[in-house]
Amino acid sequence: MFLTKKKISKQFRIIIFFICICCFLGCNASKKDTSKIEKDNGIIVGFSQIGAESAWRTCNTRSVQEAAAARGVQLVYDNAEQKQENQIKALRSFIAYQVDVIVFVPIVTDGWDNVLQEARDAGIPVLVTDRKIDVENQSLYAGFIGTDSLKEGRNAGQFVLDTFESKRDKDHINIVELFGTEGSSVALGRAEGFREVLKDHPEYRIIYSKSGDFLRSRGYELAIEFLEMYDDIDVIYSHNDGMTLGAIEAMEEKGLRPGKDIVIITIDAQQAAIDALRGGKVNCVIECNPKTGPEIIELAEKLAAGESIPRLQYVHEEVFYETDDLSLIEPRGY
Repeated sequence: MFLTKKKISKQFRIIIFFICICCFLGCNASKKDTSKIEKDNGIIVGFSQIGAESAWRTCNTRSVQEAAAARGVQLVYDNAEQKQENQIKALRSFIAYQVDVIVFVPIVTDGWDNVLQEARDAGIPVLVTDRKIDVENQSLYAGFIGTDSLKEGRNAGQFVLDTFESKRDKDHINIVELFGTEGSSVALGRAEGFREVLKDHPEYRIIYSKSGDFLRSRGYELAIEFLEMYDDIDVIYSHNDGMTLGAIEAMEEKGLRPGKDIVIITIDAQQAAIDALRGGKVNCVIECNPKTGPEIIELAEKLAAGESIPRLQYVHEEVFYETDDLSLIEPRGY
């Protein structure tokens, strides 16, 4: 069981944190947001986000920040800028200044055992969100809340089967996969779930799979590459909307019709992807819900109070198909 330290007053901890974090992190205002620490009686939550690489990620961060403000929770926010070493440094700073709860989005699955043991030794519970981790001692963190990447991959695979089920004019269906960040649980889950559905159908072949690191620019670069390598591509399965939009740009530059010449499946459900679905440039959009802030803060409050939480909690997600009544989809907000 995690025990919250009470020897130092909340206000004193906040003052010390605010003074020392400037020294510890070099007062880099472009990277860290510690200026809005309020002196009230709410719990203190250290939140380490992996970055701001997409509209999805920005929405996810905003959701947590808004939920914390609404509940009177003091949120100390850190942007790791896609570097695990930055994130470990941030977690250690949270431990040093005795926040009540640590919440973090792990960039990759491995390499967290030592810092989480330090948090456990300090009596600070840890909540993992969005991406999962792999540690030897599962008790090093209290629980996970986020999206089900394995299910997202399965939904993508099932759409491919359903789409080409009646098309018997080809011996093989050639699939290109734009993979997410190497070593991240979401990329691994989306790849595994997709292959799980297709494993008994050898006619569906993944002819190209490379990491685009969830970035639009990399999606564009990879599309330029695979469009030069292959003339016969039936499906593009992209692990996120950013890479998808980059690939669409590259296709259109080559005179191809996205969604018609090549079937496109994407994950996230940003507004831009829904607009592309409406425009016939994408055939299936699988939601990855970023608006997890209220659930995260509720779980953090329970942990701070010494209560137990579920080990695994998934948020609700939907799948949007080209055959749906797309006018019913409400604005995404990201």
